[in-house]
Amino acid sequence: MPNPPHIALFIPCYVDQFYPQVGIASLELLEKLGCQVSYPMAQTCCGQPMANAGYERDTVETGRHFLRTFAGYDYIVAPSGSCVLHVKEHMPRIPGMESEQEQMHGRVFELTEFLTDILKIQQPEGEYPHRVGFHASCHGLRGLRLGTSSERHDAPFNKAKYLLQNIRGLEWVELGRKDECCGFGGTFAVTEEALSIQMGQDRLADHINQGVEIITGGDMSCLMHLEGIARRSQQPVQFKHIAQILNEAIR
Repeated sequence: MPNPPHIALFIPCYVDQFYPQVGIASLELLEKLGCQVSYPMAQTCCGQPMANAGYERDTVETGRHFLRTFAGYDYIVAPSGSCVLHVKEHMPRIPGMESEQEQMHGRVFELTEFLTDILKIQQPEGEYPHRVGFHASCHGLRGLRLGTSSERHDAPFNKAKYLLQNIRGLEWVELGRKDECCGFGGTFAVTEEALSIQMGQDRLADHINQGVEIITGGDMSCLMHLEGIARRSQQPVQFKHIAQILNEAIR
């Protein structure tokens, strides 16, 4: 790539705290694909948990800090559709930084969205001999439109499938209810525990019944929820973020 884009890697709090390997995989993958990647050390939470809990007004300064921290980069890329959707559409208006906020909306991308829409990755060269089931998280699917959902009459597409389906040995497993919520929903998993668990069990059963070896997705929060249910029921299925699979497959 003659003029590689300078990317700021935006890593969500739960990835930083619980799944740092996903952040590392995202960095390595982007560098393999010819990008210049930086990790702004001043980054903090984007404010989504507070906003989802009803304290949106208290996230204004968090948003201001985000805009200042990620200024000056060509793109901002995160391995999380949930956090990207918050930054793009749910972050409150930042007084005095309206222009910067509007410009930032066109520079922040979820990882698979960036690979397909900006880098224009056609068919990644790699090998990954496993049966893989994909969990489409609601914010990415219905907010960022990373794929078609069953309630809309759109031409079928899935950006994750586009990236994975041609990797040698990888078998993309079609699910019975491929766009159903897993029940995590952030604070929903706490306030509506029983319903959240039942939804997760149903989602997990769809993968298990199809003989999936590895469940992947674009949001570790949803995968964390499903993995917890799988571990408690002693299911042998593995869980990996799509960044990890792509990074392991592409040499």
